[in-house]
Amino acid sequence: MMQIPTCRNSNYFGLKRFIIPLLSLLLAFGLFIAPACATGVYDLPVLNSGSSTWIVDQADVISLANEGKINGQLKKLAKESANEVRMVIIRRLNFDETIDSFADQLFDRWYPTPEEKAHQTVLVIDTLSNNVAIRRGEAVKSLLGDDIVQSVVSETVAIPLRDGAKYNQAILDAGNRLVAVLSGQPDPGPPQVEEASIESTFTSAEETDDFNSTIWVIIILALATIIPMVTYFWYVGFPGK
Repeated sequence: MMQIPTCRNSNYFGLKRFIIPLLSLLLAFGLFIAPACATGVYDLPVLNSGSSTWIVDQADVISLANEGKINGQLKKLAKESANEVRMVIIRRLNFDETIDSFADQLFDRWYPTPEEKAHQTVLVIDTLSNNVAIRRGEAVKSLLGDDIVQSVVSETVAIPLRDGAKYNQAILDAGNRLVAVLSGQPDPGPPQVEEASIESTFTSAEETDDFNSTIWVIIILALATIIPMVTYFWYVGFPGK
């Protein structure tokens, strides 16, 4: 006897035909979108010596006002000294990438020859890890030495990032310092970290002991004066009685 499919079975098979393609689509979309969050060298625009782009902010952490200010500084530096600085901020690196390998590849891609690299400096920040790297050409190494590079990375940029991920301050401070050094001016150095001086509102043990001792002396002197007087008048009687 032929069994007629029930409505329940029909709905099941219809739902199955709908869900399987949907899950496949979501899986494919997830596999596609996951690596898209990371940034590789080829995800960035191709720049070269003389390009008018000074900041590449793929993480969208720098305000337009600060970006405009830094652009003006770096443009002026390039015009007056031929030394160019570019800053790159990305959200995160590919899983097999480090900030150093990324900076090396980017520097080589933007400036393929030693001549093109000579007057170039590139600063890279990864906002996921807050790691920083700087690459520079041979012509600027006499101004931007290893000690200054290390200080810019570990202090000028790193301190604001540790203090609440202040990317705008980090970029502004780094820009000011790099521009000064590459212009031939004295190195202004890293930002000064002011240690908060917190005065205790509590008295020390010594102060407490001194205060308590004073109170006890006053009490004892008062009792030594009052008790004999009260005793005397108790036996002799108060005046007027």
